[in-house]
Amino acid sequence: MRVFLALSYKQEEYPKMKKKILVLALALCLLAGLLSGCGQTAAQTSEPPAEESAAPSGDAAETPTPETREFTDSTGRTVTVPYEVTKVAISGPLTQVYAIPLVGDLMVGVSNYIAEDIALYLPSYISELPELGQLYGGKGEMDLEALLAADPDVVIDVGDTKDGIAEDMDSLTEQTGIPFVHIDATVETAPEAYRMLGELTGKTEKAEELATWCEETYAMMTDMMAKVDADGARKSLLYCLGDKGLNVIAKGSYHAETINLMSDNLADLPEVVSSGNGNEVDLEQIMVWNPDVIIFAPDTIYDTVSSDTAWQQLTAISSGNYYKTPYGPYGWLSSPPSVQRYLGMLWLGALLYPDYCEYDLQTEVTEYYKLFYQCDLTQEMYDNLMVGAMPAE
Repeated sequence: MRVFLALSYKQEEYPKMKKKILVLALALCLLAGLLSGCGQTAAQTSEPPAEESAAPSGDAAETPTPETREFTDSTGRTVTVPYEVTKVAISGPLTQVYAIPLVGDLMVGVSNYIAEDIALYLPSYISELPELGQLYGGKGEMDLEALLAADPDVVIDVGDTKDGIAEDMDSLTEQTGIPFVHIDATVETAPEAYRMLGELTGKTEKAEELATWCEETYAMMTDMMAKVDADGARKSLLYCLGDKGLNVIAKGSYHAETINLMSDNLADLPEVVSSGNGNEVDLEQIMVWNPDVIIFAPDTIYDTVSSDTAWQQLTAISSGNYYKTPYGPYGWLSSPPSVQRYLGMLWLGALLYPDYCEYDLQTEVTEYYKLFYQCDLTQEMYDNLMVGAMPAE
């Protein structure tokens, strides 16, 4: 049939038909070529070259963590410290009290032996740390050999920014190869001290919690004392210490900050001894001052003064307005002059100005021990702290 149809064309039409067939075939070939080329182009553009398809790995794109960083301490010194501080040493008891609540888990040692009556309030691991001694005052010197063996990332000194402290820090850094930093801490600047400690050690969240508590407590006490002063109700006071009770913490002393804030400190002397032992005076001078209230340091003559006829001549003693400073795990007014002086503020506020006191002392003290030492203060522990510290009920 196909042959028939093909031969049915007239002879004169065949060349034209042949020509048409050739043109059509050529067109089909060109179209096939174009389609084939488009398919190859599509295939090539859907698969990028190997070097373009290989994305950089996540690790390769990250910036490596630096090994060190700069820290500016309270003296203005710029100190190079490890980028991540994991081990710290402390310069002495005062620093220890500030450090335990924030970096106790990073401490490589303590300044001196932790007795059982002190360990009672502290995290258990603190009493297991080795003794390293202390830089300033007190009992013994820092054991630099033990310090080097402990291999801390930094040594922290917290306290009063005395003349020459920057030179001391530089000298010790050069001598040991360990960065020493100083952080100023007074009663008023304790919040900033904690923020600096947090910046140094990376524990900023806990540091802010401690700083906020200090700020709020300080504001509460200064507001209360403003009302006391507005009514002219500030009490005169002496803080007596020593085995005879004849040493006083003078008004200009770093150790006297809480006493000055909460009372009229009568120990106004021309030459102030800066140590925690205070200025030695005689009983005649104390009689001249004749304060409304006398506060005795722990381990002094509080227990025997009531039977001493000489001391009985003082109004505070004869009227029963004398008390013993609470102690545990450290002093509430000094010994050392640490952040525990906030407890001293709270205590003196409740003791001296009950009509102005709008807080519950036991509640505030219990909160402090939990926040700063992770210590759940029992009723028995609180009662032991307050022996001799408040009027008998």
